[in-house]
Amino acid sequence: MDYMKVYEDWLKNEYFDEEVRKDLMQIADDEKEIEDRFYKDLEFGTGGLRGVIGIGTNRINKYTVRRATYGLAQHIIEKGDEEKGLVIAHDNRFKSRDFTLEAARTLAACGIKTYIFDGLRPTPQLSFAVRSMGAAGGIVITASHNPPEYNGYKAYGDDGAQLNDKESKKVIEKVNAITDYSKIPVMSEKEAFEKGLIEVLSADLDDDFIEAVKKQSLCKEIVCEVSDELKIVYTPLHGTGNVPVRRVLNEAGFKNVFVVAGQEAPDPNFSTVDYPNPEDPAAFELAINLANEKDADIIIGTDPDCDRVGVVVKEKLGEYRLLTGNQTGALLLHFILKGLKDAGELPENAVVVKTIVTSRMGDVIADSFGVETLDTLTGFRFIAEKIKEFEENGGKNFIYGYEESYGYLAGNHARDKDAVVASMLVAQMAAYYYSKGMNLVDAMHELYKEYGFFSDSLENVVLKGREGAEKIQGIMKMLRENPPTQVGGLEVAGIKDYSKGVEGFPKSNVLVFDLEKDAWFAVRPSGTEPKIKFYFGVKGSSDEESKKVMEALKKGVMDSIK
Repeated sequence: MDYMKVYEDWLKNEYFDEEVRKDLMQIADDEKEIEDRFYKDLEFGTGGLRGVIGIGTNRINKYTVRRATYGLAQHIIEKGDEEKGLVIAHDNRFKSRDFTLEAARTLAACGIKTYIFDGLRPTPQLSFAVRSMGAAGGIVITASHNPPEYNGYKAYGDDGAQLNDKESKKVIEKVNAITDYSKIPVMSEKEAFEKGLIEVLSADLDDDFIEAVKKQSLCKEIVCEVSDELKIVYTPLHGTGNVPVRRVLNEAGFKNVFVVAGQEAPDPNFSTVDYPNPEDPAAFELAINLANEKDADIIIGTDPDCDRVGVVVKEKLGEYRLLTGNQTGALLLHFILKGLKDAGELPENAVVVKTIVTSRMGDVIADSFGVETLDTLTGFRFIAEKIKEFEENGGKNFIYGYEESYGYLAGNHARDKDAVVASMLVAQMAAYYYSKGMNLVDAMHELYKEYGFFSDSLENVVLKGREGAEKIQGIMKMLRENPPTQVGGLEVAGIKDYSKGVEGFPKSNVLVFDLEKDAWFAVRPSGTEPKIKFYFGVKGSSDEESKKVMEALKKGVMDSIK
């Protein structure tokens, strides 16, 4: 793409408004900035769009949102599903409401009715709404846990899951075929409402969602027993979780829930954190201050679109410790399976689904309950595909799906990770162990003693811009062409290159290295951020041994790419 030519077109084309021209004039002497904004189109990938808010083809703005939506609309019309309509939800980020209305206006111009919420809603509620309303699909305007300058656009199918590979490719083809933005039809907001092509959803849908979440409750009696004593601090990190998470905890019987006041209100600047990500310990600084003040037993934090949850636990000596996504995932897995088994509700042919970069501890836990574990590629849409497959083919009963990046789903009400149901279950799990005089760190140690001392870790290497993307490609090429035979003193036993297709998986740019002594590491470029991710897993006979092996493994891998 000739970025200067495209820049000039955006600057002069009367289709683009005066705001565009003013913005682009300000960078007229900055060729590097022009290149970054216009050297490519912001890619509509399998998960939709995600990028920095701004003017340009490589930015997310009302024009790139219209382009994505028009491609999606053409796909829906081709399927003959336009009468079913679409649902759109959005988070608290800059331009989220504007982008919601731009998408709705574009759909309206294509004769497709759109249902929107009256304000912020979490991503899992969009998934639930699509399913419960029988819609043709949905859109979520969110950039999840990215920094404030980002926003995004995720497209969902009629099963409430993000578009699968097959449908994504069809939409991508239609989006990529749109080269003239001025040809994209857009109806005025006033006309769309008057014609009934945009409708605001009733609050009844909020009630239905919460009731569906509460059906996954466990240990209700124990919650009643300890609710006067157990103390929970909750932070929505300025995002969409504040209302639904607080509501479900209240209705589940938790009496002492303290919300971090400075992070309660929606804030697109995420002004109290550097990074609104529950994986980041720094995001919990204010929550830990409040927990110390209230002597809280546990902290629960959800990301801005409330599909991921982080858990911080007060240890015996009073220190607060953030659990990893793998640890919370394993604890929830054991808690759910044990709860269902004790209640006589664990079905035959039960199955748990996780990703190929999630701790292998889950396989061992599930096996102890006679439950099958299946792995998928990274991304919750692959877990959703398995759930749909089970429903259509029968024979397997989905219980729980999770991934190491703090995403969990119990139940069938949604087809995406759900921090609302996960927050409720984490609180109930904390109550269960509290009744036994234990915290969740104690519980994790008990699992290690029973199932093995698994240790897992993640390293992110951020490489921004065009040069960064090329460096990431270079690292993947090097590992494919010159793979290590030994890392950190461990022999490489096998390599799985998912770009070539492995064991029936769709092709994906992921490498997994299986090592001796139950160790492994995996490498993949992020699909949503300018980074390459390195995942590590080991198993030892003691905590000390697993930490030692992990340290050597990580050093060996990271040194090899320098």
